[in-house]
Amino acid sequence: MPWATYHEGTGRIGDSNSVSGLRAALIIPTFNAAAHWKELIVGIQKQSVAPHQVIVVDSSSTDGTAHSARSSGFVVIEIDRGEFNHGATRQLAARHASDVDVLIYMTQDAIPCDTHSFRNLLAAFSDPAVGAVFGRQLPRREAKPIEAHARFFNYPDCSSVRSWNSRLTLGFKSIFFSNSFGAYRCDALASVGGFSPDVIFGEDTLVVARLHRAGWKTAYAADALAMHSHDHSITEDFRRYFDIGVLHARESWLLEQFGGVSGEGKRFVSSELRFLLRHSPHLVPYSFGHTLAKYLGYKLGRNEASLSARLKYCFSMNRSYWLRHPAEAHHAGVSYGSVKKKVAP
Repeated sequence: MPWATYHEGTGRIGDSNSVSGLRAALIIPTFNAAAHWKELIVGIQKQSVAPHQVIVVDSSSTDGTAHSARSSGFVVIEIDRGEFNHGATRQLAARHASDVDVLIYMTQDAIPCDTHSFRNLLAAFSDPAVGAVFGRQLPRREAKPIEAHARFFNYPDCSSVRSWNSRLTLGFKSIFFSNSFGAYRCDALASVGGFSPDVIFGEDTLVVARLHRAGWKTAYAADALAMHSHDHSITEDFRRYFDIGVLHARESWLLEQFGGVSGEGKRFVSSELRFLLRHSPHLVPYSFGHTLAKYLGYKLGRNEASLSARLKYCFSMNRSYWLRHPAEAHHAGVSYGSVKKKVAP
C-alpha cells in the first residue's frame, strides 16, 4: 500500500538562507547495505544542499558495501562487526569529520524523499539555541498497516521545538529523537561529551536528554523527509524493547528526570487500535501480540540485573553489546574476541 505522500519545501522551520553558512558532514553506519545503496546514493546526490563530507562506518560488510562507498568518493572507516556500538561507532565517525558545523546521521535504509531533505533539516539551526534536529520518517511504500501507523504516530506533520521545560508537558516524549535521520550542531554535541561510548541502545535519547539539561533546545522538522520504516516481527519487537528496558535500567536518571513511558505507551496502543479498525481490522489480534511482546521485553530489560548473562544475551537485539563485556560473555557461554579496526581513506 503506498502510504507515503509528501510535498517539497512546505512548512520549513527556518528560511532557505539560514543554511548557507553551515557545513555539514553526513555519517552513515553500514552493514551489508548493498540492497539500499543505489537508492540511498541517488537520494544524497539530488539534495539541494550537499554535505561537505560523507563518512561511512562499515562493520565488516561482505557484500561490497565498503568498496561501493569508496567508489562514491566517501571516507570509509572499517571496524570489526563485533565492535559496533550505537554510541561509540557514531562518536568514532564524528572524530573523522573535519571543518564542519553540523553532523547529519542517517541509517543505511533511510532514503531522502525529496531534493530539500537536508536543507530543511539544517534550517532548524537558524536558531542558535537549537543543538539537534531530527526529520520526519515516512513509511516505506510497501509498508504494512502496523508498520505505517508507527511512523504516523511518532512523526506527525507539524514541526516543533523542545527544551528542558518541555518535560513538564510532554514527559519522556520530550526527548524523543532518531538518528535514522537526525543532525547535531558540533559544538552542542561536544558540550555534552558526545555519544556515550558503551550503550546498548538509545544513544540519541541520551544525548538529547543531556542537551536539554545543559540548556540547548532540540527541534523536529516535519518538512525534512526521509523514507524509513521496519516490518518488525513479534520476536524482533520483544528484543528491541528488551534493550530499551536495559537502557532505562542502566540510565535510571532518564525516567527520574523526564518521567515514565507508560502514558505514551498507552496512547500508542490506543492510536494503533483505532488505525487498524479503520484500515485492517483483521490485524488487531496480531497487534495485541506485538504489544504483549513489547511489554514483556521491556519489563525483562528493566529487571535485567536479576537475569542470567545467558538470558540477557538471548533476549537482546544488540548482542554485540554483551560480547564487549568479558565477564558477561563468559557466563553466557559465548566467545569474546579482540576488536580490530582499520581506517581507509
